[in-house]
Amino acid sequence: MTIDVSGLTQLGSGIRGFDNPDEAVLERAPNPQRDALYLARFTAPEFTSLCPVTGQPDFAHLVVDYAPDEWLIESKSFKLFLQSFRNHGAFHEDCTVMIGRRMVETARPRWLRIAGYWYPRGGIPIDVFWQTGPAPEGLWVPDPGVPSYRGRG
Repeated sequence: MTIDVSGLTQLGSGIRGFDNPDEAVLERAPNPQRDALYLARFTAPEFTSLCPVTGQPDFAHLVVDYAPDEWLIESKSFKLFLQSFRNHGAFHEDCTVMIGRRMVETARPRWLRIAGYWYPRGGIPIDVFWQTGPAPEGLWVPDPGVPSYRGRG
């Protein structure tokens, strides 16, 4: 089976990246296994953004699970989309939900969930979870595999 990637603008080409998430282009590719119910996972253990109040960096471990339908999220564009948050000021909740919604808008998956495990700010870790609804029946949804923050000991 041949996959048409002619509409992709970032895959296989050098691209500088984007200054903010609003400019970032999140792309999709045809799903060659559309008839199968399966889960795809993106893990970004070194996600960064900025605190909108102090301008200090915030760090998170993101886990995105989705059940593709007609489209897949193209991974290079996803990486560049995540990198566009590095100089973007937003609260943890806003970043996490914005990423999930943008993926849904782009790929229209059968189901998607995102977990943002944010490292402590002011001594308090903030974990943010968002999903489109219940997982489809029969979909294997493994544990995200990220333990709650336990400090150093």
